[in-house]
Amino acid sequence: MTQIGALKYQVDQSHLQSLKKSQDVLGQPTQGPSFSERLADGLNDVANAQGDASKMARDFELGREQDLAKVMVSQQVSSLGFQLTLNLRNKALSAYKDIMNMPV
Repeated sequence: MTQIGALKYQVDQSHLQSLKKSQDVLGQPTQGPSFSERLADGLNDVANAQGDASKMARDFELGREQDLAKVMVSQQVSSLGFQLTLNLRNKALSAYKDIMNMPV
């Protein structure tokens, strides 16, 4: 779990550095990615994690991967990403239903 936190920190730091560089080049404050871009990036990351976990499991079954712990961690990362995505979808759907049921 600490590896995931460290990776997230590195991604956030690189994102901040790129924003600062673009701000220096343009001479004006720049905005970060939009909500839809972040959502698409998140979905792509989950899809990539699932693909990597599937590949690692297949490699383990075929004897190409020897580290079972590494395979299990990738499976857990994939599972957590999917659960987070599912919960996000459920919350968004619930919010949509609440808005649609509001009296006008």
